[in-house]
Amino acid sequence: MQAVTGVFKSRDEAERAVDQLRDLGIAEKEIGVLSPESSPERLEAGVPVTDSEDPGMGKTMGAAVGGAMGAAGGATLGLAAASLAIPGIGPVIAFGMVGAALLGVVGAAAGSAVGDTVEEELGEGIPHEDVYLYEDALRNGHSIVIAYAEDGEQSNRAAEVIRNAGAEDLDTLRENWWQGLKEDERAHYGDTFDKDEPSYRRGYQAALHPKRRGKAYSDVEDELRTAYAGTVLDRPFVHGYERASSRSRAGEKGNG
Repeated sequence: MQAVTGVFKSRDEAERAVDQLRDLGIAEKEIGVLSPESSPERLEAGVPVTDSEDPGMGKTMGAAVGGAMGAAGGATLGLAAASLAIPGIGPVIAFGMVGAALLGVVGAAAGSAVGDTVEEELGEGIPHEDVYLYEDALRNGHSIVIAYAEDGEQSNRAAEVIRNAGAEDLDTLRENWWQGLKEDERAHYGDTFDKDEPSYRRGYQAALHPKRRGKAYSDVEDELRTAYAGTVLDRPFVHGYERASSRSRAGEKGNG
């Protein structure tokens, strides 16, 4: 199966996409929605992700802290839901089994096998390198739909449905994210920012990979040289990496 994802400006748009995905024959257990939501329930959890080079949803990056499916009122979507708060993002409702598994919410009502079912039966999920974009989208009030479609015609049609339903282009999200940070980074970096920006930005984004967050450059240098083979890890790259890493450790907005 293949994961098809979309970021929508509103939950209404996400709901319309879910309805159309169902019409393609995609089962509810294979559809998930993450949406920012005010909730009195304040649970903490890390956001589990998957390596793009390694199939499988992967295990949660933070502890799964419970919460029962159905507790947060998923009647609008027709999908069971759970509510929790993600540090740095805020209250989020996870609709559906896939949504719950993405956030590490495996409550008694859902059964402890939810995470394993998603990983073993559905396959690859959100790539690690894009996680910060999805986090930023949630932080800015957008909703995320993820559906697992059969390879081939169904996955192609699902991607078309997501696109036609108004999903935002990831390249646009990535550029908007950077534009929101750019002036602060220019002021921090100094006079040569315009010249060094491409390498600085690569280093900054490298530090937002979940496996590297909060780690000093010296701790991951060997891994970075492998991951960025063919790219010069110059002073601006290192500076960008360390800047994002320090902001992540401080829990600053825009850095997961």
